Amino acid sequence: MKTRVLVIEDEEKLRRVLELHLRSLGYEVETAGTAEQGWKLADRADLVITDLRLPDFDGLELLSRLRRQNTRTPVIVITAYGTVETAVEAMRQGADDFVLKPFSLDHLTAVLQKALRRRALEDENLRLREELGRRYDFRNIIGRSPAMQEIFATIQRVAPTRATVLLCGESGTGKDLIARAIHYHSPRRDRPFVKINCSALPENLMEAELFGFEKGAFTGAVASKPGKFELADTGTVFLDEIGDVPPSVQVKLLRVLQEREFERLGSNKTRQIDVRVIAATNQDLRAALEQGTFREDLYYRLNVVPLNLPPLRERREDIPFLAEHFVRKLAPMLGSRVEGITEAAIQKLMAYHWPGNVRELENVIERSIVLAAGTVLDADDIKLDTAPRARPPTEGFFLPEGMTLEEFEQALIREALRRAGGNKSQAARMLGLTRNALRYRLSQMGLDG
Repeated sequence: MKTRVLVIEDEEKLRRVLELHLRSLGYEVETAGTAEQGWKLADRADLVITDLRLPDFDGLELLSRLRRQNTRTPVIVITAYGTVETAVEAMRQGADDFVLKPFSLDHLTAVLQKALRRRALEDENLRLREELGRRYDFRNIIGRSPAMQEIFATIQRVAPTRATVLLCGESGTGKDLIARAIHYHSPRRDRPFVKINCSALPENLMEAELFGFEKGAFTGAVASKPGKFELADTGTVFLDEIGDVPPSVQVKLLRVLQEREFERLGSNKTRQIDVRVIAATNQDLRAALEQGTFREDLYYRLNVVPLNLPPLRERREDIPFLAEHFVRKLAPMLGSRVEGITEAAIQKLMAYHWPGNVRELENVIERSIVLAAGTVLDADDIKLDTAPRARPPTEGFFLPEGMTLEEFEQALIREALRRAGGNKSQAARMLGLTRNALRYRLSQMGLDG
């Protein structure tokens, strides 16, 4: 459809020139000689060009009426009597731009196109926000099992508040999706949602990333930079893998939760912050409390509303619905002809143990769609991960002779550090430990944790 432009101008010759020019550019044009006539046509226009000086009432009054109607139609005002004050008043009342007589048609065209592009971007942003809201509507999160229904009920109760939420569950259970659902059902839905993956941040940079830094705070700090918490002000911070936060940063997180304030690295200025915190972990934080790697006071501050997300193997009744959902979602994205999934394929999925949970299920469905020859996924099309998992030997396995359990553990840790080239995060992954758990063991060994 052509863009419809309404021209409101009492000078007949100028009105006609503008009409012919805009039609030559491919716009559909309606014209009016008075503000009252224009007012009656404005609801059909995609953009309004109006003179400020009109015979019945002026363009400022017309503009005010349009904005009181909450219309988002772009308005460009024209005036031969324009002063800076008049232009400022027009912009204050909601005009998108202005031009002063005399003007060139090329200049007016540029102003018009700029206003249309800006409104198109605003419409696209609005559409994307609405789409995000629908995507993270918990009613669109697949879960018919009693455990998931209980989680959805809790989301409904907790989302409108500013209560801190702690999401616990294995990797792949949907903690990120639930965190976003809580945000998009809260009064902060139009404010920032900032996700921070704590396990991905190097320990020596974590404080600067979270709280920002001032110029000269450390080598390489050539300019001041706000941290993630500042960027999330008035919105929500999602702290993923909260168990990997080192003790030195845990103290500052506790202060943010308790006092709603912090200082940038290298600054003495205290900054106030209004953020809601949602944290997530796939670790047993109570075990970390016992090991001394996680602060007890921080744990209780985070654990205001705990949500335990069940692994997929404990809610197998959701697998058929999830599988069908992923087929509908992924097939068009992959350009596949696959339209459905058979009962035999569902039964094969139901029998699998799903160590990677919902994320693994989605990956399996994607792989199966890519490799499928037909239009329906059958059992033979389901490509599960059948790679054998390393298992510790049980028969005849014991500690090396003359070595205690503590000595053996320390030897393993030193070997992991050697293989990882001293990288503690990598060594922790090799040992199946969290970074904090490894740090605790290193401190017990008298090594720098």
